[in-house]
Amino acid sequence: MTDATEMRRRTQELLAARPPAGTERLDFLRARFDAGLAWVHFPEGLGGLGAPRSLQAVVDAELAAAGAPDNDPRRIGIGLGMAAPTILQYGTEEQKRRFLRPLWTGEEVWCQLFSEPGAGSDLAALGTRAVREGDDWVVDGQKVWTSSAHLARWAILIARTDPEVPKHRGITYFVCDMTDPGVEVRPLRQITGEAEFNEVFLTGVRIPDSRRFGEVGDGWRVAQTTLNNERVAIGGMRLPREGGMIGPVAKTWRERPALRTHDLHQRLLKLWVEAEVARLTGERLRQQLVAGQPGPEGAGMKLAFARLNQEISGLEVELRGEEGLLYDDWTMRRPELVDFTGRDAGYRYLRSKGNSIEGGTSEVLLNIVAERVLGLPAEPRTDKDVAWKDLAR
Repeated sequence: MTDATEMRRRTQELLAARPPAGTERLDFLRARFDAGLAWVHFPEGLGGLGAPRSLQAVVDAELAAAGAPDNDPRRIGIGLGMAAPTILQYGTEEQKRRFLRPLWTGEEVWCQLFSEPGAGSDLAALGTRAVREGDDWVVDGQKVWTSSAHLARWAILIARTDPEVPKHRGITYFVCDMTDPGVEVRPLRQITGEAEFNEVFLTGVRIPDSRRFGEVGDGWRVAQTTLNNERVAIGGMRLPREGGMIGPVAKTWRERPALRTHDLHQRLLKLWVEAEVARLTGERLRQQLVAGQPGPEGAGMKLAFARLNQEISGLEVELRGEEGLLYDDWTMRRPELVDFTGRDAGYRYLRSKGNSIEGGTSEVLLNIVAERVLGLPAEPRTDKDVAWKDLAR
């Protein structure tokens, strides 16, 4: 039986065998994975012990107290939060053993090739084609808004393999090697000055059939696992009280009383309470995940995350007055990680504008909550039974 005591014992064994102070970071992370302490709810041999997800906190606390290195989760968030759950659910045993260890240790960064210029909110309308040639698929198309594509070795990719059937049924899910010939990554500069996003052009890219997840034509079902986990990863991240966007505003309020007004005070109180409610709701959602895969409830957390970040960052700019309009650096750069709360108030205000778009637009997520959580009638969909090739574009 695996319980908290057993987890502490196993963690102490790892620390004794690989003292953090005298072990190279990557060697320690590999040893942690091999000991089953990477994500304890995963199966044995794949970085886990088949233990309850809740016991991960026991391992993390022991390692943090010992000063052990982590795997820099913000840098590899797409791999950890989206690719790994999909690989675990749909990958073959060979695929799991090939991809999961270097994904978790951060040796291989992942990105997500889903959205297209003409298929964002209506993702199932995607037009990137994959045509079978022997044991390979030849892929041609364009993807957009791809975080970390400039750093990634691998990408989770959905492409159209059958244009003769309705749009949801002709999609297949692949893993694309971002170093292969025909993969071109171009930066997309944002309103913040950075280019954390990219557009990716795929021209004659050959993907072996052995790097397919799920059955041919069943990619939309596989993608739902990725998308549900993405929403939880973005909107349900674990935070301490006053973590996230509300922290800098509360700090400024306490330290600079000259900026205070009655109206700003009332708005700050309201947003502080809402941020705390969202944080606790996220904790409850993570506890529910112990019982299985995330469902559409994650859409609600992502909605709250986007709205609160935009309202809180707007309040911070107002609180700081003219100082809030300053911006520290417009230099074009391609960051290695996304930091929603980093830098100054101006950056937080501008970067939050993307929160209601990335990971599913708020409009689409409202429909998901209405139909799949509240059980309200679905919107009419006239293209549901129309072959993709016959859709108006």
